[in-house]
Amino acid sequence: MTYTEAVRYVNKLTKFGINLGLKRIRLLLSLVGNPHYYLQFIHIGGTNGKGSTAVMVASILQAAGYRVGLFTSPHLSDYTERISINGEKILHEEFAEIVSRLKPLLDNIAREGNEHPTEFEVNTALAFLYFYENNVDFVVLEVGLGGRVDSTNVVTPLISVITNVGMDHMNYLGNTLKEIAREKAGIIKRGKKVITASCDAEVLKVLQEECRRKYTDLIQVGRDITWKVVKRGTWGQIADILGIKRYYRKLYIPLLGAHQVINAATAVGSIELLEKEGAVTTCEDDIRKGLERVRWPGRFEVISREPYIIIDAAHNFDGALCLRRSLQELFKQRKIVFLIGMLADKERNKVAELLFPLVSAVIVTRPRSTRAGNWRYLAEEFRKYTPNVYSLENPSEALLKALEIASKEEVICITGSFYMIGEMREELLRMFRKFKF
Repeated sequence: MTYTEAVRYVNKLTKFGINLGLKRIRLLLSLVGNPHYYLQFIHIGGTNGKGSTAVMVASILQAAGYRVGLFTSPHLSDYTERISINGEKILHEEFAEIVSRLKPLLDNIAREGNEHPTEFEVNTALAFLYFYENNVDFVVLEVGLGGRVDSTNVVTPLISVITNVGMDHMNYLGNTLKEIAREKAGIIKRGKKVITASCDAEVLKVLQEECRRKYTDLIQVGRDITWKVVKRGTWGQIADILGIKRYYRKLYIPLLGAHQVINAATAVGSIELLEKEGAVTTCEDDIRKGLERVRWPGRFEVISREPYIIIDAAHNFDGALCLRRSLQELFKQRKIVFLIGMLADKERNKVAELLFPLVSAVIVTRPRSTRAGNWRYLAEEFRKYTPNVYSLENPSEALLKALEIASKEEVICITGSFYMIGEMREELLRMFRKFKF
């Protein structure tokens, strides 16, 4: 099986949809020897920021000399972005080889009358097998959706991390913060310490109750771990972080946005918890180097400065709120041309209401996803606030329109679904290489 064939095969598994539950993944893992039993995990969930926090934790552990597997989702450009060791993506040949091994097992599962594993479950099993066979010291594992019945929740981690809880994926997780928090809290394991950056009282109550039930402690960023921004610019930011063990002065964080300082504080707290548990040994220099080496494309990423073009995967309301704050902090005097495409299961009306005060113009496009639904609905919502709204189904045409109408004083912000921003990012990078912007 070639890489192209392997990706095509895995993509076809999307026909099984999002089907939460642990029975299928446990069966699949049992057929490949339960590799997760032999791995050490840092399990990271939350509504937003879990990917950024995971990358930071992995980078710090790598700086400390450990061999670190990282599993995140979704990807921006290449499927192999989801699975890496010490920052190196799984090779196309390795991905194809493991898919080739899994395919007959998957076929047999279906033949025997069992439910076929989903795309994400297959990716999870593939990642665990790859990390086991490559002898990693730790796996930093990002939850896919929710927590309690997400396929990653077959592991018993060293610690659990819940970045925050917001209103997203309500059709799967519940219609209230309390319900969603219970699903996120499902990754908390008996006796395994937990860290969270949530500051919502209702969410904290749910997490505290679950920690009491599981006989463990809840560490809170904002209470037990604090931070202060020293300096901020389009090059990154410098912050002081007071952890549970050390005071770190003037840490350089290359990721933009106030929320990334909170994610950094959460990552630092996670490393310190691992130290307290005797799982790792690190020093201040490891923390410092790990954070400054972090790269995480598509998260308030500056693609160009002439003109200013920002790409950010603000795919839900809480993400859009962080995006607005970041734009206001860094571009106070500028209006924004938004190129946006969101999936139908997001709170698109609230996102339009949130972003419109910054708007010079809006170009709405269709993400290449079966979940795009009535993609023009977002344009209708923006037209309630501004007449400068364009609907262009083709993302490439939408990008050209944004570049055409934005003045030199305006910022182009490309945001929304991962399915869209990854495509836009690749197109912009190709364009810039060609025309040398």
